[in-house]
Amino acid sequence: MQKNTFNAKEQEEKRKLFPYKWELIVILWVAYFLNQGDRQIFNVVIPLIKADLMLDDVQIGLVATLFTLVYGILVPVAGFAGDLFRRKWIIFFSLLIFSIGTLFTGFASGIVLLIVLRSITTGGGEAFYYPAATSLIGQFHKKTRAMAMSIHQTSLYVGIVASGFIAGYIGENFGWQMAFLSFGLVGILWAFVVLWRVKDTPMPKDELNENGEKPSFIEIVKAVFSRKTVYFLSLAFGCMCFVNVGYLTWMPTYLHEKFNMSLSAAGLHSTLYHFLFAFFGVMLGARISDRLALKRRRIRMEIEIIGLLLGAPFIYWMGIADSKLWCYVAMGLFGVFRGIYDSNLFAALFDVIEPRYRSSSMGIMLAFAFIVGALAPVILGKIKTVANMETGIMFLAGFYLLGAVLIFIGLKFFFNKNYYEENLITQNS
Repeated sequence: MQKNTFNAKEQEEKRKLFPYKWELIVILWVAYFLNQGDRQIFNVVIPLIKADLMLDDVQIGLVATLFTLVYGILVPVAGFAGDLFRRKWIIFFSLLIFSIGTLFTGFASGIVLLIVLRSITTGGGEAFYYPAATSLIGQFHKKTRAMAMSIHQTSLYVGIVASGFIAGYIGENFGWQMAFLSFGLVGILWAFVVLWRVKDTPMPKDELNENGEKPSFIEIVKAVFSRKTVYFLSLAFGCMCFVNVGYLTWMPTYLHEKFNMSLSAAGLHSTLYHFLFAFFGVMLGARISDRLALKRRRIRMEIEIIGLLLGAPFIYWMGIADSKLWCYVAMGLFGVFRGIYDSNLFAALFDVIEPRYRSSSMGIMLAFAFIVGALAPVILGKIKTVANMETGIMFLAGFYLLGAVLIFIGLKFFFNKNYYEENLITQNS
């Protein structure tokens, strides 16, 4: 009787015009947009905050550094939590907490409150979103996994570009406080949409251990660190994150100084072409990998290699471009291959990790990437002082090449041993 009920529910879900697994992507897309938007608005309104609260560059830098540090420390904890607790509730409380932190940042009157509300509350809340959300997407999307994750990833691109423009407009016309109040209020409201619409989905059988229980913390740690492929994927992700953080930090200044652009124009152009074309790249990479994954199990990591290997020349080109036009072209093509890499960032990881350990493995990858990426602004700043920023931008290309080599090593020597044969014929595939 129970089996017949399950089959009836399965058939009913398939007949829906808009199945739940895609509704979930829409809900989480907005949540991730707010996650990235809350992170970006601070960068946009820094001049207004400095002038109003009479802070210097070191104090502002401290707020940003502590945000990254708190995120990096807590994201592996968030990953383990995603494998041990209900992911709907982790997503809900993450969105609620970082939105409350963003809202009350608008009331900050000094450096201490900025650190408490921005660095600790917002940074800590954001850390718990991505591992749980991506793990949940992986549960509901198996044959469409790369496509679903890529659609979710596009909210990062849209969030960085759109929130920067929106926050800048609100800040210039209504004050920097209103930018935080607006994003925070929308986030709180969306948290309750998550509470209402996201199903409190229990872990399926393949996410439980041999005893039919949730895995213990020790079991999770042993399982994740026994997969050598994870090491190389994490190292490559660190290389990519180093480039990404360095690019986002210094490209506006690079355009401003090299081509005498205004700060507002440099801020827009430094992200617009890159993320616009990354959108197409991520969808292309997802489409290809999902179509071939059943026939070629290595395809996801191979596409990551292609993205890093072919993206490197265009990073180098940005550094040697002698006109704005060619620099924009290089940014766009760099974005295409960045998107191709992004399309299988965690889908490739899931090929070597069982479902019950996936949230934890993502937390470990994210923590490593943030630690490595946090070094980029300082290193490029040093290169700028001893040489120039053109040299710093070209220097970033080497990290994309190194990332491609690292993934190739993992694929060549460890992937076949670590590959997890997943049953793709399921209710939610």
